[in-house]
Amino acid sequence: MYPHAKRRRLTGDVSFPTDLENAPPPPPLSSPPGFTPTLNNDWTHTQTHTHPQRHAPAPAYTPSDSTDGPAFPSPLGAASWGHDGFSHDPGFLASQEELRCMLFTIAQSAAPTRAASPDANGLDEGRREGRSERNIGPMRSALSSRRRVEYLKNYVGQVAPWLDMFDSQCTFRVQIPALARTFPALLNAILAISARQMERKEGIQDSFDSIELYQEAIRLLSPLLQMRDPKVIAACVLLCCLEMMSARAQDWRRHLEGCTALFDAFGIHGFSSGLLQAVFWCYVRMDLCGALISDGTESTLLRPRKWLAPDCHEEDAAQLFQATQSPDMHANYAVYLCAKACELVADRTQFLELGAQNECTGDVFQRRWIRLWDDLQQWVEDRPPELLPVQTTQTKPFPHILFLHWAAISSNQLYHTACILLLNIMPKSIKLRSAPIVSALWHARRICGISLANPHQGCLNNAIQPLWIAGRLFSHVSEHAIIIDIIRKIEAETGWGACWRIRDLELAWGYPLTRRSRKSATQHSPAAG
Repeated sequence: MYPHAKRRRLTGDVSFPTDLENAPPPPPLSSPPGFTPTLNNDWTHTQTHTHPQRHAPAPAYTPSDSTDGPAFPSPLGAASWGHDGFSHDPGFLASQEELRCMLFTIAQSAAPTRAASPDANGLDEGRREGRSERNIGPMRSALSSRRRVEYLKNYVGQVAPWLDMFDSQCTFRVQIPALARTFPALLNAILAISARQMERKEGIQDSFDSIELYQEAIRLLSPLLQMRDPKVIAACVLLCCLEMMSARAQDWRRHLEGCTALFDAFGIHGFSSGLLQAVFWCYVRMDLCGALISDGTESTLLRPRKWLAPDCHEEDAAQLFQATQSPDMHANYAVYLCAKACELVADRTQFLELGAQNECTGDVFQRRWIRLWDDLQQWVEDRPPELLPVQTTQTKPFPHILFLHWAAISSNQLYHTACILLLNIMPKSIKLRSAPIVSALWHARRICGISLANPHQGCLNNAIQPLWIAGRLFSHVSEHAIIIDIIRKIEAETGWGACWRIRDLELAWGYPLTRRSRKSATQHSPAAG
């Protein structure tokens, strides 16, 4: 690792280890007068002639319009999430809001296509004075080539595995870096998220290469957002992942809204082909985590019905996923079903507590519950060999359940998580046949056991919210100690913010678990099954 100097402006020469040196300077971040961002039908080519006007579909969510309060109901963890200086850096905050506004502008635009003008001379004086130095003139990086190579190596080895969690084709590890060689905005997004992950793991507090790379990526993306190019969408999702890595719990929804607007307006879904499909599923896993964080008060920003192909009804979702005959898509189906569980819980909560007119009445709710429960159990029955455990050891207090396929680890955890969510709201009139699967505690033990037996870095950060949901169900101090140790190891290994959930669990348990009590508890594990 290299020493981190105090954060500085980008002043040196760019010498990316690619063929980007001769790229023309990009235009300023702010759009010039008269520029109207637009939507094309072609994802891979820039058009300069006009097309018939086309309207984006109405968004399935309401974006937050203020940073003064929580963007969605704050869970217990809102006050317990610790920060480094990154999330408070004025440059980061300004850039994040700028990107968010640009994404909404593009998503809501319905004007004819036209090329973006790089001429900024027409900007009024007030707008010019309001722009920071980073937006004026071409930006150049003081990062050494050696440091950039280090970030690229870290991206391939440490970051890409969890982006490719459900993708055997390793799109983020192989295809996206290859595309970035000739697409500077995507390259800067890759370097930024890798730098951020290294800063988190190393505990850097006040010096962030990631902010400079993040700002440069946004500056390069600004004139390109009207090009419905998959590389642009990939860069936006990478920047969203960077933001989520150290975002406060109550801010997750706000960070996700910009990408949600793009996916919704452009009609990108879970069955889009190629790069867009991989990018979509990476995004909706974060969206699902946001719904889980809300603790039953919110669904995903992009409603599950919009995850499916446009001509597919939700009743036919199982057949749509099965038709792909892909272990990865069967794993993605578990993500979808867990999102459906969050949607049902949120709809029921809003109906009962807020009087929302969402038709989640007794009979409708019961039919939805039974259908989703049956779909989840069918998902287990239909798992391909790649998603089955290779070994299960009945240890105490948690069984060790080993998987070989990356997607199997997280998809099985999400299955158990969805079952817990449904069992917690099961209508009293429903009587399930006695079996382990009707016990929320049985599912909770298996969530913890999967994390204990499968320390694959690509699946660690996706386990944070399932561990929180499962952990609240346990009562013995030794069980608590093991869960806390798992969560601490996830943050230490991945750099992803996780330890704020420990405080939430301690509040749920009713006591703080000290380091000494954790050590003592793990030496005296209960024999409860």
